[in-house]
Amino acid sequence: MKRLFDVLFSLSGLTILSPLILYIAIRIKADTPGNVFYKQKRVGKNGAEFYLYKFRTMRANSDKVDLLTYGGDDPRITRFGSFLRKYKLDELPQLFNVLKGDMSIVGPRPEVKRYVDLYTPEQRKILNVRPGITDIASIKFIDENNLLAAQAEPEKFYIEHVMPEKIKLNQAFISSPSLYNYLRIIALTIKKIATR
Repeated sequence: MKRLFDVLFSLSGLTILSPLILYIAIRIKADTPGNVFYKQKRVGKNGAEFYLYKFRTMRANSDKVDLLTYGGDDPRITRFGSFLRKYKLDELPQLFNVLKGDMSIVGPRPEVKRYVDLYTPEQRKILNVRPGITDIASIKFIDENNLLAAQAEPEKFYIEHVMPEKIKLNQAFISSPSLYNYLRIIALTIKKIATR
């Protein structure tokens, strides 16, 4: 049932939002040199790696400097990229990931292998489900970049505090899989983004 809703939502989203997706792609190409899309290997269901797609919001090769971004003033982020990030529009290409079956609309956000390798056996249980575009942790930590920017050691703070809290929230979701929770998280995500 969840997979059926994933396909319906992603197909509907890509169809309805196709003019916006085209506009964003043209704007990115005209704004700065580089590809329109950014892809990065993430860890998905059962530990299988896949390429997650986003609209590029940073200057080319910026991920070679650091995997995390810190605050809205990160100099690697383009001006248009900052706007896309604020309203989560950079995540739209992940609707293709959902269609492919790599991801779900709702599920734990997929991490890079570097951080997944730090999971405890208990934490690795979140890999038993398909990762998602949004989840409760994404709603709670919608301003994660600013939170990390305020820390003396951002990556250490992420690993020791933010990541475990995200996993804890996702474990709660996994323990109560239902259509109600699926739709509730989508509604909460839209509401949160709309009020930014």
